[in-house]
Amino acid sequence: MKKKVWIFIITTTMLLALLALLFVPIPGQTLDDGTREYVALTYKIVNWHKETSNYTHEETVVYFGKDRSKSLDELWEMKAADIFGTVRATVIEINGSSVLLEPLEGEWERKTTDRIRIDTGNINKLDIEVGSVVEVSYRGTIMESYPAQISVVSWSFSKTLRHLEYSEQWLDKATAEQRGNDLFSDVVITEIYANCFFARVADGKLSGTADIKFNGALSEEWCVGDYITCTYENVYYDTEANRIECDLLSLRESDWNKYTAAKPVIYLYPETETEVSVKLTLDGELTCTYPSYENGWTVTASPDGTLTDADGQTYNYLYWEGEGDKDYDLSRGFCIKGQDTAQFLEWALAELGLTRREANEFIVYWLPLMQNNPYNIIAFQGEAYTDSARLEISPAPDTLIRVFMTWKASDTPAVIEEQPLQAPSRVGFTVVEWGGAEMK
Repeated sequence: MKKKVWIFIITTTMLLALLALLFVPIPGQTLDDGTREYVALTYKIVNWHKETSNYTHEETVVYFGKDRSKSLDELWEMKAADIFGTVRATVIEINGSSVLLEPLEGEWERKTTDRIRIDTGNINKLDIEVGSVVEVSYRGTIMESYPAQISVVSWSFSKTLRHLEYSEQWLDKATAEQRGNDLFSDVVITEIYANCFFARVADGKLSGTADIKFNGALSEEWCVGDYITCTYENVYYDTEANRIECDLLSLRESDWNKYTAAKPVIYLYPETETEVSVKLTLDGELTCTYPSYENGWTVTASPDGTLTDADGQTYNYLYWEGEGDKDYDLSRGFCIKGQDTAQFLEWALAELGLTRREANEFIVYWLPLMQNNPYNIIAFQGEAYTDSARLEISPAPDTLIRVFMTWKASDTPAVIEEQPLQAPSRVGFTVVEWGGAEMK
């Protein structure tokens, strides 16, 4: 009897040891950046702690099967393929679609390399020259070569130029009118230099759009697009050019309730090559368009979406931004953890009818602003948006898909009625637009 008991004890002990070996992870490799792995025979746990260009990526992931045997470098290469970054850089060489960049001092990429070469053949066109400062969005990691290479998704001219002194004459004070210190109070920041910044009036106290140069440095806490309430002195107003210059005294965050419709882009997909006219009527004010909006856009559109203007210049889409004071409804929508935003948007945009390419361009624009928030409250607008930003397209499309996302960051989760999402089938001449606005 005792022999059977001992056999049972030994067998049970061996079984428990085998189970522990199979399922209980033990500490493995630890990297200098704080990333740690824990390994069992059937799986691997990795606590990621990786610095990227936008934030520190912290995530715990369990790997099974073939992934379990991969090194941390191999696993990070897989993980990084879904991470988006942005870098501000100076153009130092142009050779056709090949552009050589130098990351600005202080950019994260500068720790890795002082030269990055990018291929611009498949992204939006910019009228750059040597010395231009651009902001490049890319996907994945920096490739180890010299010059380094990145997988570029889009780029734009940088409006944050804190490393440069602005030295041009903004207006002629000898001919400009001197005004009082109550000409306006609420503005939105449009460009930032080392010794000054530019803004646009937001509070409606001036008729038309006035561009303002504030003399004085702006602290790092303020960014392009921020709404501020400010005090100032020594005000000069060139009414003909609609330019203002003044000396900054103080500023604080504004509670002005305007929103910016950020980067709505319009894709045109006719069944055959077609000349298309597009007109936009906005209940608000257009602040930026590309190509330039001259009482509308007229382009020749190809079935693959390529747009060609009268000068032979090609574009991937029509781009606009604008400001308005529309009240949007966020009572139905979604409350999503910041770290889950990319996965949510991939699902939601597919439900709303966007292709993978269109969704990818949407995500790389919005994700850097959303993924580090504790939570994002998201609602996709329908008639509230389309009625305030009306499109007139000739010839009329067979299918029109307009996706406009409103969202706001939240420190705590919110209970919100889920919004149903659907899209029409894409048939015939299809027009697709996407854009969004952060509600503050």
